[in-house]
Amino acid sequence: MTPDQSRPGLRDRKKRQTRAALSAAALRLVAERGLDQVTVEEISEAADVSARTFFNYFPSKDEALLGDQPTDREVLAARIVAAPPELSAFDALRQAFDDVVEAIEADRDVWLLRLRVIAANPSLLPRLISGNTETEQVIVAAVAARLGLDPCHGHPTLVTTVAGAVFRTALMQWVERPGTTTLRELTAGAFAAVAAGLPDPYASA
Repeated sequence: MTPDQSRPGLRDRKKRQTRAALSAAALRLVAERGLDQVTVEEISEAADVSARTFFNYFPSKDEALLGDQPTDREVLAARIVAAPPELSAFDALRQAFDDVVEAIEADRDVWLLRLRVIAANPSLLPRLISGNTETEQVIVAAVAARLGLDPCHGHPTLVTTVAGAVFRTALMQWVERPGTTTLRELTAGAFAAVAAGLPDPYASA
């Protein structure tokens, strides 16, 4: 590989590093001071870049706090469609979420802080929900394609909504019980419980 060929990869890595640094600085400052007490200029200074550079990566302070989706929604959709045909749509979604879990756990401290900041600042929820809605629409289309159904059919939406609720439940448990178990274990347990028909955890056999 020539030096010219290697440059795009280096530039991409530097861009990802700068984006991650801005997001981490925003989270740290807002966790310390509160959402309304932190400016874009302060976030930029903490990340050692200019405010102009900040806006090359994020349109607003809120977007920096929410950061990136752990896995690109289009990649997630492709994995759902390509999952082994013997898997149900629900199991295909469960398998696809493994990649999301891996990405979140690889950046564990940042994600724990992000979720705490969101919980402490409810005004961030509409933006978070908006992003999740876009992701869910892409996943519904992928499930429909996998099953050969129209996206307007109720089943793909039902499967996607249930799987999303399972994942969010595991994520919230992970935040509330830091260090006691992994997100992978919590997610696997939650999906297994739904697949088993949600038996009561302490019911006798």
